[in-house]
Amino acid sequence: MTVLVAGGGIAGLTLALSLHQVGLPVQVFESVETIRPLGVGINVLPHAVRELCELGLEEGLAALAVPTQALAYYSRHGKPIWHEPRGREAGYRWPQFSIHRGALQMLLLETLRARLGAGQFHAGHHLAGYEETARGIRARFRNGASADGSVLIGADGIHSVLRAMHYPGEGPPIWNGAILWRGVTEGPQFLSGRSMIMAGHEFQKFVAYPISRPLYDAGRSMTNWIAELKFPADHAWRREDWNRAGDTADFLPRFADWIFDWLDVPALIRGARHIYEFPMVDRDPIPVWTHGRTTLLGDAAHPMYPIGSNGASQSIIDARVLARELRAHGMTTAALKSYEAERNPITARIVLANRRNGPEKVMQMVQTRAPAGFERIEDVLSAAELEEAAAGYKRIAGFDKDALNSQPPTIAVG
Repeated sequence: MTVLVAGGGIAGLTLALSLHQVGLPVQVFESVETIRPLGVGINVLPHAVRELCELGLEEGLAALAVPTQALAYYSRHGKPIWHEPRGREAGYRWPQFSIHRGALQMLLLETLRARLGAGQFHAGHHLAGYEETARGIRARFRNGASADGSVLIGADGIHSVLRAMHYPGEGPPIWNGAILWRGVTEGPQFLSGRSMIMAGHEFQKFVAYPISRPLYDAGRSMTNWIAELKFPADHAWRREDWNRAGDTADFLPRFADWIFDWLDVPALIRGARHIYEFPMVDRDPIPVWTHGRTTLLGDAAHPMYPIGSNGASQSIIDARVLARELRAHGMTTAALKSYEAERNPITARIVLANRRNGPEKVMQMVQTRAPAGFERIEDVLSAAELEEAAAGYKRIAGFDKDALNSQPPTIAVG
């Protein structure tokens, strides 16, 4: 028998490669007919990069991604609040990578086809349902196809079919009032050329970081950026549209004077070829992921706000832990429950921490205490407050440097 995976995104593909690594058969079923490198930029944190490196993907990642050197927070006036090294510059044994989401997905997909064969990945298969059988489980798809396996993994994202089957009254994702406009702009490098910056506060924020290693090596930057505005709870917005073309008239005027000596925000926004609009949504943590021979993975299990760069990273770690447990316990409900027992509490804490603005809360603290600006950050926030905000989130999210560097591999191979 085999492991059936519904969803061919980052979570599902990482799981498939991990199962192959430990000698377990797997079939991946993806909803869309043609896989294209869509999306915008993401950050992959050192604890997740470690897992990808242990899958033999470091060389491929390094050729595509920018190794993030630093993370810096700024006020809405462009004044520095906090700066910290990231990745190997911070003493981790692994880098932090900034990469286009589509580029990472295609790297995983190409690696899967090379290692497992093209026949293990099935496009155009949208999960419709399942039933348990005498021998395991049968997944049914909207195109009329079916597949038999031992267990079924729902890696089918925030609108997961499998999750909805077990939580039919949950409803749509929860909107927190914030809208994100995202784009990618080619232009000159800023700061170190490998910096990730966040400027502003909880109700108006701008994020930018480079995502293309080839362009960086050529002395330019392919900058991924996010402009965020938060509206009152009763604000009438197009909540039903989860991914639509963005209109600069809706947000650019609010950033028109964000011209700093190290970054011209309005110029970056105007330079994007395409802009996409997303509501900031998540779902409440759920107590149970595993039902019989099924469980959830990645965004299907724990969709979270894009704060702290943890969405994709936690999905990758999910996949590795699940593969480890399936190897240890066989393709059984016991393996699924063991995986859930480890990962559900951890990811629930991150979902809730992100609702409290994660480590980015220091930006709102500055705005509250010094809305007109400041000359010295020490007059607004103490060093202890800044350091604890950063360190505390790392502990919650599982990438405290010393703990990560000393812990054994998730999957022991060889």
